[in-house]
Amino acid sequence: MARSTLNELEAVLTVARLGKFRTAALDLGISTTALSNAIGKLERTLGVRLFNRTTRSVSLTEAGQQFVAQVAPAMRDIHAAMDIARGQQATPSGTLRINAFPTAAREIFSWLVLPFLQEHPQVHIDIVTEGRLVDIVAGGFDFGVRGADQVPVDMIALPLGLARRNVVVGSPTYLKARGTPVTPQDLADHSCLRVRLPNGAIHRWPFEKEGRSLHIDVEGAMTLDEASLARTAVLASVGLTLAMESDVRDDIDTGRLVRVLEDWTPTLSPLSLYYPSRRNPTAAFRAFVDFARRRSGSERVAVAT
Repeated sequence: MARSTLNELEAVLTVARLGKFRTAALDLGISTTALSNAIGKLERTLGVRLFNRTTRSVSLTEAGQQFVAQVAPAMRDIHAAMDIARGQQATPSGTLRINAFPTAAREIFSWLVLPFLQEHPQVHIDIVTEGRLVDIVAGGFDFGVRGADQVPVDMIALPLGLARRNVVVGSPTYLKARGTPVTPQDLADHSCLRVRLPNGAIHRWPFEKEGRSLHIDVEGAMTLDEASLARTAVLASVGLTLAMESDVRDDIDTGRLVRVLEDWTPTLSPLSLYYPSRRNPTAAFRAFVDFARRRSGSERVAVAT
């Protein structure tokens, strides 16, 4: 099979998976024009149209759906064979793709991802952050990072040993002007930064104390879906926010933000790195698992002390 044909098949599968030519082109590292030309060439070779294209959307034709259903397994076999060959390398190289919640990606970035790249400079890390839980195998990812309670049962999970919790914080200026809430119900008298979930729903702030659980639908001046914006707003004394402690730890330590309702914010499920069982993993894959296992062990010691 000619190399160009393999590239054309990869182009079709990537557009089918991502649903947009521009996004697929970025994923493949080629121009949108080159991607369109590759798919057009294959369509002319096959004599059928694989995609319905408009200025706003791309969808598979019936012929395209049948084609992708038959070709995708074969391409997985081809990639598996290539992975086996790469796995014989003495030096880890190639790309590792990681899917994680945004907060989870931020938590592992400095102590796991960056040190790994320093130790293995020939490996490329591709991190995709999503608020929704995805099928990492169907999405073409090597690893996922989620709370341990959200790891699919058919995956191998490596606990990362990070103590995690939500915190409610406000600026000293805001708290001086509006007072300090003592119970979650007191939030009704405060301006809170509301958070929109990936499915469009507004996140209800979770609290727990002495076996009692509450979920509060807060009100406030702003609704956001990005943690960095919420941090900026709370530092500007717009209101209170619910944040991952790791995202605002420096602000708390320096006094820019003050923690409230501490006795109502319990420890969360620790993070896990998870992945499917692989018969012939690449050298880069093995190296990352081994590195994460070593780092998580030292991190658990650090947290315990």
